[in-house]
Amino acid sequence: MPSLRYAVAGLLLAALAVFLPNSSALAVSGKLVVYTSQLEKDAQQTVDAFKAKYPDVEVEWTRNGTSKLMNILRAEISAGEIKPDVLLIADIINMGQLKKEGRLLPYKEAAVGPYDKALYDADMTYFGTKLITTGIVYNTAAPMKPKSWSDLLAAEAKGLVAMPSPLYSGAALNHMHSVVNAPGLGWDYYEGLAGNDITPKGGNGGTFKAVASGEKLYGIVIDFLAIRNKLEGSPVDFVFPEEGVSAVTEPVAILSTSRNVPASQAFVDFILSEEGQTLAAAQGFLPAHPAVAPPPGFPAQSEIKLIGFDADQAIETDKTARMKFSELFGE
Repeated sequence: MPSLRYAVAGLLLAALAVFLPNSSALAVSGKLVVYTSQLEKDAQQTVDAFKAKYPDVEVEWTRNGTSKLMNILRAEISAGEIKPDVLLIADIINMGQLKKEGRLLPYKEAAVGPYDKALYDADMTYFGTKLITTGIVYNTAAPMKPKSWSDLLAAEAKGLVAMPSPLYSGAALNHMHSVVNAPGLGWDYYEGLAGNDITPKGGNGGTFKAVASGEKLYGIVIDFLAIRNKLEGSPVDFVFPEEGVSAVTEPVAILSTSRNVPASQAFVDFILSEEGQTLAAAQGFLPAHPAVAPPPGFPAQSEIKLIGFDADQAIETDKTARMKFSELFGE
């Protein structure tokens, strides 16, 4: 669709126009190692835009699902060889656990002035950068047009629903914790999904592909995958279920073991700035910065109903919840 391509190109140009290096940027240099769960294309754009503003910083980045990245990081911690300076991952549960262990470096001067306080840690150790909600995607050839989470439990959806695993995907993990504590949903909902012949697998990308290809007709997936691809002609539609949607904020944080704190702080500031948030919108995400307009295809934030999320409770019950999920789905 030419109009969409021009709109996205315009947003990208607007974002990149302000990424020219200045005198303060030139003072930041050295190597910066970033671990991120962003999609590969988006991660490359983020790094390229950051490097355009900070040309003397050499950025080395690794991309994978949040759970896999955490497994890698845990192995590095055990070996005493922690590589990343910065984490940019899907959920705050893992960030909260790292904070409790003293593994995150507070950044009191981070540019959070315009942000809702609910989007960043009160102790300034991690900062939400987006609002990525999880709802329902369906193939437009599907006979049922779902409006509610309960629609995925219907007999006509049996064996036709794809969903990511919270044991792999940070967004799916956040979604699980939100749902199991939501009135009218809870663990009963997951038991219903398991009884409807649903097998969680991998991350959101695989879930979306299964629905878009027609292998499955319905899916539980993060918003931007469905909305972005629908605008490009994919035969899908996305639903914000009437009960509400869960949301992750893709927080960014500096590890206490960072070997390059100035570059790490510059990366955080860039992600939180209007420039960084404009890039996020151009990539097709709902920005966390209130002054930055949402991308094409997204409703206004005021129109999205969110399922409540208790981060402290999620951190406390995470191990038990993962085990229960594994027992239900045989993972």
